[in-house]
Amino acid sequence: MATAQSSPAAPPAPVLGLRERKKLQTRRAIRGAAYRLFARQGYDATPVDQIAEAADVSTSTVFRYFPTKEDIVLTDEYDAVMEAAIRSRPADEHPVESIRHGVTGAVRQLVERDIAELRQRSRLVHEVPALRGRSAERMAKSARVLCGVLAERTGRPPGDLELRVVVAAVLGAMQEATMHWVEQGQTEDLPDLIDRALRVLARGLTL
Repeated sequence: MATAQSSPAAPPAPVLGLRERKKLQTRRAIRGAAYRLFARQGYDATPVDQIAEAADVSTSTVFRYFPTKEDIVLTDEYDAVMEAAIRSRPADEHPVESIRHGVTGAVRQLVERDIAELRQRSRLVHEVPALRGRSAERMAKSARVLCGVLAERTGRPPGDLELRVVVAAVLGAMQEATMHWVEQGQTEDLPDLIDRALRVLARGLTL
């Protein structure tokens, strides 16, 4: 893996206002309560009202933050971290290399921040059919974010076909690396696996 030592320091996180901080705390409290219940009794056996009670919020509050139970697992702050990491790369770097370094650096941050949640989230997506189906919608959102960043770096429009193909390949490689990680017992280093997957693409994809 191209180590983080060769990367510039990640930009500081934006300072959130009080309202935004409270919303983030509530979202994390709901998600944390849900994960604890999922681990104890399973995803399908856990109703939303039970998650609300465990998070000390109303059921309507849960649905205000997460329209469906699947969204509790699939909604995250990963896109913002990934976007910031790619934007921090040198302006003259090849776009595909910027993606590889930025994405692996972002995943490394997420692993260091909360590996337990990342493990559980990945296992749930792997094991629960409803989550696997909805994850395609989340990937579409991530694709729009990546297309926007790469459009800026390349001067191409966000809807450019070649750009969309590269982004789709990147997200597919990340998904396959993550599923491999789950299937192998989550003992390997996830950022290294994603870096390996993206190196396969970097050998053949150009912009």
